[in-house]
Amino acid sequence: MTHIGILCPSAVGHLNPMCVLGRELQNRGHHITFFGVLDMQSKLMKTGLNLCVIGEVDFPLGSMDEKYRKLGEMSGLAGLKFTLQLLEQQTAMLFREVPDALKRQGVEALLVDQITVAGGTIAEFCNLPFITVCNALLVNREAGVPPFLTSWGSSTGLWARLRNQLGNSFVDLILQKSKKVVASQRYQWKLHQYSSNKDFYSPLAQICQLPAEFDFKRIKLSKCFHYTGPLQEPSGLEPISYSEISFPFEKLNGKPLIYASLGTLQNRKPEIFQKIAEACCGLDMQLVISLGNPNSQESGSNLPGSPIVVSYAPQQQLIERSSLIITHAGMNTTLGALSSGVPLVAIPITNEQPGIAARIARTGAGEMISLSQLSVPNLRATINRVLTEDSYKKNALRLQQAIRQAGGVSLAADIVEQAIFTRKPVLAHANG
Repeated sequence: MTHIGILCPSAVGHLNPMCVLGRELQNRGHHITFFGVLDMQSKLMKTGLNLCVIGEVDFPLGSMDEKYRKLGEMSGLAGLKFTLQLLEQQTAMLFREVPDALKRQGVEALLVDQITVAGGTIAEFCNLPFITVCNALLVNREAGVPPFLTSWGSSTGLWARLRNQLGNSFVDLILQKSKKVVASQRYQWKLHQYSSNKDFYSPLAQICQLPAEFDFKRIKLSKCFHYTGPLQEPSGLEPISYSEISFPFEKLNGKPLIYASLGTLQNRKPEIFQKIAEACCGLDMQLVISLGNPNSQESGSNLPGSPIVVSYAPQQQLIERSSLIITHAGMNTTLGALSSGVPLVAIPITNEQPGIAARIARTGAGEMISLSQLSVPNLRATINRVLTEDSYKKNALRLQQAIRQAGGVSLAADIVEQAIFTRKPVLAHANG
């Protein structure tokens, strides 16, 4: 048995897949401990996983959830900048508190969410093996792949490479402060400075929730990079759920279902829900809208077409019943839809969502509408197209098959164990 620590943001979209992996490893006899802020406590309570609380001064109870509430009202560059400021604050706190906490708890290895940029440095300082886990869209760079925050398509042409290079220069600019925090800490701890972005990731194993078929074609991934497919429970149920909030299944009328959700972060956008409801009016279908916020007091009774509107929904159960998913292109909603072979209409809002939406469009499993192009007529036409043209459903089913063959959480746990036990790179058979 190994004591494995987990460093991960407290956002539900990152916690859920990491909890699935943590529970799989726990079922194999390992001891699992998350290291996170107080706001993680209520989320992890029913998962059966331990939490060592850190950052109580910097992030007192309720503060992180309040920051996520503010983020939920933002879009585009404003949302991205807010996310990066929060990342900078968390990075400084992790450097101050995690090494001692790991020592006190007797941790022997680490799982590090890819956007937790402090993780690799902490692992090196503490002489612990670590594995990188890409719970959101992978941010690994190469010339032929657009920056993660863009909705650009993939192309091998010179113009596209120049465009990608300029985009990555912009990403470097906005990440500059967080990288300076890491560089300063490495200097204080007498560790060599990172020479490239690749140095942030594990040299033993990198695990990604995507099936390779969903990503852009890549030729420069590390040999220890693994596309395992979604980190999901076999039951489809999410570890962090709100089972006390019952869904009115009795209100489903038997018509084909459209399920709409903007996830658990970018969900305070009533104008988008309004347009979704208007666009679905007149369809011989039933619309279910999840506000993604268990504390929401909104009823949605003023939305046209009388959709079923709930504060929080048993997402995978509804996806399984649906003919179409309308989403902000969050990773877990997207993978949940593709795992069930359901096509999507993506309305990306901020952060990596444009990159995920671009992949939905590239694979033909759905369509993407930017916020600047979002109108009721455009959305209605896109919904009709995805529902009526067979290719979208066929491509969603193709990706469903790829996910079933990818290996999932069982493969991910195998990779973690091999990396920890051997402390040698776990090589992937093929990438992309």
